Amino acid sequence: MNWPKEKKVLALCGGVGGAKLALGLSKILPPEQLSIAVNTADDFNHLGLRICPDLDTVTYTLAGVNNQESGWGRANESWHCMEALTELGGETWFKLGDRDLATHLFRRAQLDQGFSISQVTENLCRHLGITHSVFPMSDDQVGTEVKTDSGWLDFQRYFVEQQCQPQISQIRFVGSETAQPSPRFKQALEDNDLGCIIICPSNPFLSIDPVLAVSGIRKQLAELKKPVLAVSPVIGGKAVKGPTAKIMQELALEITPSTVVSHYADFLTGFVLDNEDAAQRDTLPASLAIQVCNTLMISLEDRISLAQACLQLAQRMS
Repeated sequence: MNWPKEKKVLALCGGVGGAKLALGLSKILPPEQLSIAVNTADDFNHLGLRICPDLDTVTYTLAGVNNQESGWGRANESWHCMEALTELGGETWFKLGDRDLATHLFRRAQLDQGFSISQVTENLCRHLGITHSVFPMSDDQVGTEVKTDSGWLDFQRYFVEQQCQPQISQIRFVGSETAQPSPRFKQALEDNDLGCIIICPSNPFLSIDPVLAVSGIRKQLAELKKPVLAVSPVIGGKAVKGPTAKIMQELALEITPSTVVSHYADFLTGFVLDNEDAAQRDTLPASLAIQVCNTLMISLEDRISLAQACLQLAQRMS
């Protein structure tokens, strides 16, 4: 697969699933051709620190220091700080390993010096040896909240503290109406050499929707005269990882690729479908360009292969 050297790729990304495809793309495309916009609506303040789960997952993955077993945090982690915090009766429902804590101390110090989240992320990437462009969807704070039987919950309280157990009836992104795209996100979208946009197989409702909710982004994608493709986050009626299937069920949505396509219908021009769901190809709009392949990313080779399939589809659509 020979992606044109003059064409750039913008990936919209959440956490674990998105980071896997981002890594695959980074193994194919040089730094000047790939930009990765990451969801920051999961971010929150905890223990006086600014926690950016998806940004950290993506940066750790690209740097090769991520914990591949858990899918989050750093490899070879220790937990002495959490152990000591437990002794002091502190809040330990959100685990921060000692290595991970260093990232958050670095971020807190830089934010206190007046740096934006974009600038802090750029500095972290440089120190971690990441040469590809990774940036937040916005430097303005946006917060995901979910409505449950007991009222509205901040996302991390729902996701981590309560282990996704409450039933969800509604999702909102507080601050998204006024949040502006980060400078690099805006630049990537307006780049004349942009060849395609790839929506990674992240949770459409919790990881991608916040990115689309940032002021003007969804409208801009709908008006963009470039291929916009998405990778299905569901395979065989199940989510690969995380609460995607549970949330779709609670929102009375069918757990099918067709539901995902409908969710992105106003701007989507291409879709990558897993081999297991090949028979559902006929249920998708005839106007949609389709690529059927293995989308389950277990090995590095799987990640690279899926990235190649995405670029092949985009090239076919151009």
